[in-house]
Amino acid sequence: MKFRYGRINEILDYLSRYLSGKDTVLKLALVTCFSRGHLLLEDLPGTGKTTLALALARIMGLSFGRIQCTSDLLPADITGLSVYNQKSGEFEFHPGPVFNHIVLVDEINRATPKTQSALLEAMGEKQTTIEGRTYPHPQPFFVVATQNPVEHYGTFPLPESQMDRFMMKISIGYPSSREEKEILKLGSARRSFADITALLSRDEVLDTQEQIPRKVYVSDRILEYILDLVRATREDPRIRVGISTRGGLALTSAARTLAFFYGRDFVLPEDVRELAPHVLSHRILLMEDEESLDRRALIQSLIDRVRLPA
Repeated sequence: MKFRYGRINEILDYLSRYLSGKDTVLKLALVTCFSRGHLLLEDLPGTGKTTLALALARIMGLSFGRIQCTSDLLPADITGLSVYNQKSGEFEFHPGPVFNHIVLVDEINRATPKTQSALLEAMGEKQTTIEGRTYPHPQPFFVVATQNPVEHYGTFPLPESQMDRFMMKISIGYPSSREEKEILKLGSARRSFADITALLSRDEVLDTQEQIPRKVYVSDRILEYILDLVRATREDPRIRVGISTRGGLALTSAARTLAFFYGRDFVLPEDVRELAPHVLSHRILLMEDEESLDRRALIQSLIDRVRLPA
């Protein structure tokens, strides 16, 4: 299968009818999915976070589950539970919404830490253990979580272990004046989601995920460049906890996928530079007196400082 950048352009052009002005966000979301990662969308209310997740599910023709997080949401509401069947005299497992290919976790920071932790095993191991029994998730498995950054009342910050399981954290932002006028004219994109035709199949997604690590070469110089970026976060005096090895792996995997989308079988430094702010910024912890710093701007300053490989 030839999954070249022209194929990505076909998908982006098709979705732009429903999500005007979000080509970059859509590309990053697809990179995350094909890298077998998970995506965190953080932005103001009404900017299209939920709409984006729904569109991705439609375009890839995969099963979709939605979890609306609230303070009274229980772990069993996410994972499912065993129910006693009087006829058979046995307990039967009823899977929760997390047992879908694409899972939208809406306003994840409104769930309690105990409920948030129900997602840790699923996101890290692609399986969930319930009452001592392990249930694998359908493949591919892609979690898209959303959260609003400005509403602190009734929210619970995501722990570092959970943040580290998201390959990318991105923001959608407001549309341009022209794009917003078009949205107002046409109305909400969700009304027309039933018209979206799946341009990908489950087998095509799985096949592409398997091809990327085999076909895209990462040279030692690129690996050293990624390690230099990782070390820069660990040595910066403004950063209390730098990028973990998992973060370096995530950046390497995402760079491979981006190169694959661009039609190359090797990674360039530009691939790493393009993705690094989205992959690294949510993984660092700042010193207490530096909490007001913009993490993305800080990571960008480190990227600009680290020398590119020849």
